[in-house]
Amino acid sequence: MDQHVSVFQVRLQVQNVDKPLYRGTFHCFQSIIRQESMLGLYKGLSSPMMGLTFINAIVFGVQGHTLRLLGRDTPTNQFLAGTAAGMVQCVVCCPMELVKTRMQMQGAGQRKVQTKLYKNSLDCLMCIYRREGLRGINRGMMITVVRETPGFGIYFLTYDLLTRWMGCAPSESYLVLKLLLAGGLAGSACWISTYPADVVKSRLQADGVGGVNRYSSVTDCVRQCWQKEGWRGFTRGLNSTLLRAFPVNAATFATVTLFLMYMQEDEGKKDCDLAPGVLHPQAEPSGL
Repeated sequence: MDQHVSVFQVRLQVQNVDKPLYRGTFHCFQSIIRQESMLGLYKGLSSPMMGLTFINAIVFGVQGHTLRLLGRDTPTNQFLAGTAAGMVQCVVCCPMELVKTRMQMQGAGQRKVQTKLYKNSLDCLMCIYRREGLRGINRGMMITVVRETPGFGIYFLTYDLLTRWMGCAPSESYLVLKLLLAGGLAGSACWISTYPADVVKSRLQADGVGGVNRYSSVTDCVRQCWQKEGWRGFTRGLNSTLLRAFPVNAATFATVTLFLMYMQEDEGKKDCDLAPGVLHPQAEPSGL
């Protein structure tokens, strides 16, 4: 489901407001099926498949290491560790999302693509590099950092606060359900807080597809979006994004947390770190 909704998100974010192709998430789904067949829902799939595992490893690894350096597992330190993780993973995230966006925009509204610029995600990355060099591959890096740095801080902070409030020690009842709820809400909070920046990022990364460049910079993109669409322009595709965010992040956080709990129990380390906000039986919080 994550990949399907991602296509909707990008299409809705970057469509021309003067000549919109889609009226909303459901209409976008119908249009893609009718015009591009079921395969249209899987455009750009290989890019996130190659990058997401690596990104999650960076995020949780950097977050856990930073939290240990800070010395104490507090909500404030969870936020700071999350911002560090968000900033570091931008190095991988930005090029990956650029390729995904370009692949998802290719042949929009066409059952059979008339002019296929890219054969696959790797070919897309190489074509961008040949034409624009490293600067092209890192298009949208600044706005990606603006989105990811506070976004991941809010992500880990929300999860930490929720798991502390609900009580998520290994011995607690309904542990898995609590972890799923906390993870899903953390992902939703992260997206809601940073979504305007994501709209700008998508528009910048899709700019130039079809040979026409509309934006000269981040500020120019923000200015044009505000002038033409007002605040609504910065929320396009939010419904489809939240539809994806809750289950994906619920599964991610619950899996990581349960795995670390299992490792702690297996190794018999009473002071081993757990996932953010998960409590020891003695009610001592510890982070990744």
